[in-house]
Amino acid sequence: MRLILNLASLFLRGTALMFGLVGGLAGLACWGGMFSGKLDALTHLAPIWLACGVAGLVLGAVFTHEAERKAIIGLSATAIIAIGLLMAPELLSAARSPAKTPEARPLKLIQFNVWAENHDPQETLNWIRAQNADVVMLEEAGGQSWSIVMALRKVYPYAVSCDGDRYCDTWIFSRLPIVARRGFYQDGRGLPGAWATLRRPDGDFTVAATHYTWPLPAGSQLAQSRRLISLLKPFPRDSLIVTGDFNSTPWSWSLRRQDKALGLERRTRALASWPTGRFSRVTGSPFPILPIDHVYAGKAWKTVKVERGPSLGSDHRPVVVTLAR
Repeated sequence: MRLILNLASLFLRGTALMFGLVGGLAGLACWGGMFSGKLDALTHLAPIWLACGVAGLVLGAVFTHEAERKAIIGLSATAIIAIGLLMAPELLSAARSPAKTPEARPLKLIQFNVWAENHDPQETLNWIRAQNADVVMLEEAGGQSWSIVMALRKVYPYAVSCDGDRYCDTWIFSRLPIVARRGFYQDGRGLPGAWATLRRPDGDFTVAATHYTWPLPAGSQLAQSRRLISLLKPFPRDSLIVTGDFNSTPWSWSLRRQDKALGLERRTRALASWPTGRFSRVTGSPFPILPIDHVYAGKAWKTVKVERGPSLGSDHRPVVVTLAR
């Protein structure tokens, strides 16, 4: 029995050290993301490093002693402080409720990466239809999700893909008339996406949808962000709306720079959207942990409501945003 207890104690102490060490080193490395794209990739996993710090602190306080305890608690506290400071601005912003806004002319948007390996496209389609949104932006709308596109083209009278009218997996569907549009994937610059200028009685406005690559290799997202900003320069910023699966979290340095460069307010705040459900053939997630689907809007739009949709056939949760002019 004593041997078992000793082994258990050794395991828990080792686990505490591992959590504290991983969390502390990763927390410090995340701040290096200010200068390095490779280190910035670590910031996207900030919730995991924070969890490591908390786990190390608890296990270290309970199962270790003297100098060992001080070392493990110090490492864990480093993780908690470093990641806490990194995430605090976004979490504080998320805690603030949107100001009360009259809904005389609401605009309901859906941002949704429906996933090319969607395992229940019919359920996904039924949910999208039930929302009765004015504008729907989809990414990865190919493969097993192509049936969703075909059905929505019958429901929504206006549409544009990242290759105009042809097959491309990023789409904008609109109930409002499209007076100008362009898909910009066909220009060969590696950015799937499209924009459309929509007409309402209170004035035209432009919406854009895009899908970024993963944070690694370093530099790819930065190039896509610069391309997007360049493409959107001609449009009035006060009424512009930009959505997408940016594969980038709000505590990353890359998304902070994009927030500033776009000159728009990001309306999605710490709204985790990935992963969810059965996001591979062998594993799944009971809840999302990373906010990587975002909606930006200019100052002419007031936020009425921001919601996360249910887990459907995709590895992303949909994001539903209602704005008022």
